[in-house]
Amino acid sequence: MEDKKKTLLIVLVLVLLLLIAGLGYSVLKPRYANDALTKPGAGAASSENASSQQLQPAPSFTVYDAKGNAVTLDSLKGKPIVLNFWASWCGPCKSEMPDFEKVYAEYKDKVNFAMVNMTDGQRETQEKAQAHIDKEGFTFPVYFDLDLDAAKAYGVSAIPATYVIDADGNLVAYANGAISGEALIGALDNILK
Repeated sequence: MEDKKKTLLIVLVLVLLLLIAGLGYSVLKPRYANDALTKPGAGAASSENASSQQLQPAPSFTVYDAKGNAVTLDSLKGKPIVLNFWASWCGPCKSEMPDFEKVYAEYKDKVNFAMVNMTDGQRETQEKAQAHIDKEGFTFPVYFDLDLDAAKAYGVSAIPATYVIDADGNLVAYANGAISGEALIGALDNILK
């Protein structure tokens, strides 16, 4: 009888901790999610010069699809591109992915998505990343940065990192850290006008 009481107490404490963690997450997520993406060179030029500032071409790279076919950034041009760097072990990456899936479902006819997995072959493997995508049922295009070519081209040292590229291949906005679906929609709506 004493063992049953201890077990019940432990279960109740664990449930309480999970409820507290869930509440904390829902309260803190909006505070730490980026509300907007940053424009390249923001702050470096005055507002008068910002409109005349030259657009920065997005660096090209090669990544691979799930079948091992090479995909370049240039092959995605023609529509705006959402480029997101992520890994399956990254909590903030996983927290923003459902928002990316919703935005992808709404914008996939107007925007190319490139969810680039930072596949270093050690901490992150293609198998781990694909298992996460399959488990969550995500349908956005996933590419594997097996040579870390994309990460090097963009200087990615922390994830998640998101870049918005216009249809001509120019970098127009970026965010370091998790972003909200609203922020992503705002950036896309700005370039689709």
